[in-house]
Amino acid sequence: MQDRTALVTGAAGGIGEAVVRALAERGAAVAAVDRDPGRLAEAVGRLTARGLKVTAVPADVSSSADVDRAVAGVEDALGPLDYLVNAAGVLRLGEARKLTDQDWADTFAVNATGVFHVSRAVVDRMVARGGGAVVTVASNAAGTARTEMAAYAASKAAATAFTKCLGLEVAPHGVRCNVVAPGSTDTPMLRGMHDGDTAVRRSVDGTPAAFRTGIPLGKVARPEDVAEAVAFLLSDEAGHITLHSLTVDGGATLGVQ
Repeated sequence: MQDRTALVTGAAGGIGEAVVRALAERGAAVAAVDRDPGRLAEAVGRLTARGLKVTAVPADVSSSADVDRAVAGVEDALGPLDYLVNAAGVLRLGEARKLTDQDWADTFAVNATGVFHVSRAVVDRMVARGGGAVVTVASNAAGTARTEMAAYAASKAAATAFTKCLGLEVAPHGVRCNVVAPGSTDTPMLRGMHDGDTAVRRSVDGTPAAFRTGIPLGKVARPEDVAEAVAFLLSDEAGHITLHSLTVDGGATLGVQ
């Protein structure tokens, strides 16, 4: 990925930060996008201290105006974008019939509409240049029902379908669009679901009362596990792969995604 340019959303932590690091370590210049400027500055500081080419770009993916400004600024500063990774995401837990309007709206604004805004802005430019690669980080919940995760699962299913439809339309222009669908990953989002290490233990063991199998590999993913899958799908080694969804969940959905 030497001399390539990437834009990664949700870059202030978790999977997004791991993706930024993986691409920068491969030689890419990376625009790290997040709506939390403080956490973003800390994450980018950790990476630039290692000599990696990472630039902080505060922006809110739920705002099309913010996204258009950010993408234009990135291309002016770093050059044409070769890669896009949609990794921004939020989680609102609750039974489907008890979710508030705001829970639903906030979830879709980032997880689905954000993917639309950023993909539209970046891919339109890729099409004009005749090439590029996009990966949307969705979830194995997009294809497997989960209790108390209706808004999240529905938004990730929407992002998955959008990315594949986009990929079908732009394939004749040399632009590839794929999806990585993680399962339980050791991030602040996962640990925020339960106290302490309970979230990790429940993910590995499963919760029969909630119709969740455990994880056959006996561990949750590291953010780096997901980032490596993203990097592969962006790379030239995956040059004949598009419209694909790669599940990274240790077997939690039993291979039926």
